[in-house]
Amino acid sequence: MAHKRKKKYKSGEGNREYKIFAKKMGKAKALRDFEAMKRYLDNHPHITLDHIVKERYPSFIDALRDLDDCLSLVFLFSTFPSLKHVPRHQSALCRRLSMEFLHAIIASRALRKVFISIKGYYYQAEIKGQTITWIVPHHFSFVPQSTLEVDFRIMSTFVEFYCIMLGFVNYRLYHLLNLHYPPTFAPSTDDPTEKMLVDEEVFVAERVAALNIPLLQTGPDATEEDIEIDEFAMGEDPAKLEEARKEIEKVKKLKTLFKGLKFFLNREVPREPLVFIIRCLGGEVSWDKLLFVGATFPETDESITHHIIDRPKVDKQYISRYYVQPQWIFDCVNARELLPTEKYLIGAVLPPHLSPFIDKTKQRYVPLEEKLLEDPSLAQVNPGDDEEEEEEDEEEEVVGNVTEESKDKHKQKDKKKKEHQDTDEEQHEDEKDTEPEGKENMREKKKMNMKKKMSVSVGEVTKEDPNEKKKQQTQENKLREKMIKKKHRGLYKSMMKGRRERGKEVWLLEKKRKRIQEEEKTNKKLQKKQRRIEVEAD
Repeated sequence: MAHKRKKKYKSGEGNREYKIFAKKMGKAKALRDFEAMKRYLDNHPHITLDHIVKERYPSFIDALRDLDDCLSLVFLFSTFPSLKHVPRHQSALCRRLSMEFLHAIIASRALRKVFISIKGYYYQAEIKGQTITWIVPHHFSFVPQSTLEVDFRIMSTFVEFYCIMLGFVNYRLYHLLNLHYPPTFAPSTDDPTEKMLVDEEVFVAERVAALNIPLLQTGPDATEEDIEIDEFAMGEDPAKLEEARKEIEKVKKLKTLFKGLKFFLNREVPREPLVFIIRCLGGEVSWDKLLFVGATFPETDESITHHIIDRPKVDKQYISRYYVQPQWIFDCVNARELLPTEKYLIGAVLPPHLSPFIDKTKQRYVPLEEKLLEDPSLAQVNPGDDEEEEEEDEEEEVVGNVTEESKDKHKQKDKKKKEHQDTDEEQHEDEKDTEPEGKENMREKKKMNMKKKMSVSVGEVTKEDPNEKKKQQTQENKLREKMIKKKHRGLYKSMMKGRRERGKEVWLLEKKRKRIQEEEKTNKKLQKKQRRIEVEAD
């Protein structure tokens, strides 16, 4: 007998067919009719969700707008082993689809922002004018959860829908980039039943090796597209047009930020995010071929420009390269320029890793480090703590010991004051001797005074009182509040309450920072005094 093909049903028809199948299977189990059970299992109904994806996302842009949750869940399931409600083929499919999407981002160079957190790695890409943000979890050993805490069955149904959706998106992305679809990866991802898939370290090594290999193209490179400004949307405002032009220039610079640079990764460095970021920005990357698969050049290559390392010391160093900590790459992406490597060298205390996803238009606490990144000129106005401490030490030494030069200056000032007093007394005496006698002299004096009033005098700078300004602003705000309609007053009050709460949070954080800085200064002073006492005692 010829083998019967399994029928494919849509979700509505499939649910009905699945109910009939479940009833027949239950009846066969009760009667212990094993032949009927085998026959029903061979003709198991297969439900498809393609039509639901097409109905929900009629255009490609609609699918890109709703891709954030899809990617976060697919990347999460790609790290799972086979569980009770998570079949092995589903996690293997999530691994393959996530790898296809990462390759599409690398080929299009669409990466814009990166951030490391406790949850994982936050990435943001821009495809067809749509910003897509997703989370990739850290590669740790899987800890099984009880079914009461997490319902994997519901999550698995969502993943089933998201896998079909991401498959459509990947297919469209590869054809837009003139890439062959489906791409060929390591053999461990194709066959989920292989023994290699059980070992997490082996799988991660194969996955990173696949990221380091470029894909086959079916046509010319479609990554370098000229970005045009929509002047109609911007209006006639020249400031907005200038900002848009600057943003386009920064994006073009970001796409080729690591072009011509070679990176070598040490064994303790997280390889997958670094390989993905470096390849997205046009750089070349490799590692030790004896430890992991997929290395393209050895450590002894003299053309390597940057060695990414996360150790305090290295036995052997090459003069022709920079030894930098991994945070340098993430900060360069967010700053959209190659930052100086002085703060990221081996054993250096790293600067704070600031999030690029914060909305700068809202009222919030801005730390000093972020202000220095945006405006480096503030570092000259506000010198560091070390310089302030040195100045304080110098002041302490100078107090009580007035130099001879300062005494001479004071004597010269006193002499000048005496000379000015003598000249003023002489002028007063001359005026008394030459006092006008008569009406004619009085008239002349009045004329002179009138001329002085008519002459132009030098203007004086008047200082504005900040308290009066605040009073005027409060009065204006109260008048504006009276003009608000009754139906909008509740909304206005809630908005003002939120603003006050945010202002209070900012004030508390600033106060906390000042207190911590003062404590650090006092501790440093005490340490210095103890060192001086020890030196004097010796």
